[in-house]
Amino acid sequence: MRETLYRLAPEQCALLVVDIQERMMQAIPARDEVVKNAALLMKAANILGVPILATTQYAARIGALLPEIQAELAGVIPLDKLEFGCFANGPIGAAAKRLPKEINTIVVCGVETHICIYQTVAGGLLQGYRMWVPADGVASRVEKNYATGLARISEIGGIVANTEMIIYEWLQKAGTPAFKAILPFIK
Repeated sequence: MRETLYRLAPEQCALLVVDIQERMMQAIPARDEVVKNAALLMKAANILGVPILATTQYAARIGALLPEIQAELAGVIPLDKLEFGCFANGPIGAAAKRLPKEINTIVVCGVETHICIYQTVAGGLLQGYRMWVPADGVASRVEKNYATGLARISEIGGIVANTEMIIYEWLQKAGTPAFKAILPFIK
């Protein structure tokens, strides 16, 4: 089997939710899609036992995470940052290091694709993680920046997928209790 081909397994993954804050999201044309898919990934992560990390960008100025995202945090306290890349922030990097040792893959959703998501993917790759980005769970203020961000993420070794691909790969099959718990949110 090729080194780059592997199965996305929930026990090897964490979900990183980046900067889905009110003032930030007001400028994002794909706001509703990103919020819906980030919340769906968070629901699936909570059902499947995938650890969640969440960040805010300069919360004192940009505000808290959106209520839809806060509702899915399940006790996770968002970590604030000034850095664009999450792994450049000491507390966020330390939180990633505290994840179970089996975790080798981080799924990243949020904004903005060409800034914080791209720099976070690059930082995670440098830390040795496999980095996945759902194209429908990230966005930028400008479509060209979004497209360029996804292209660059792919070029450096990040995996670009979509929300349902990630969730269904985590699930692997129908009929399980986890599948039945997640299905109502996907329909």
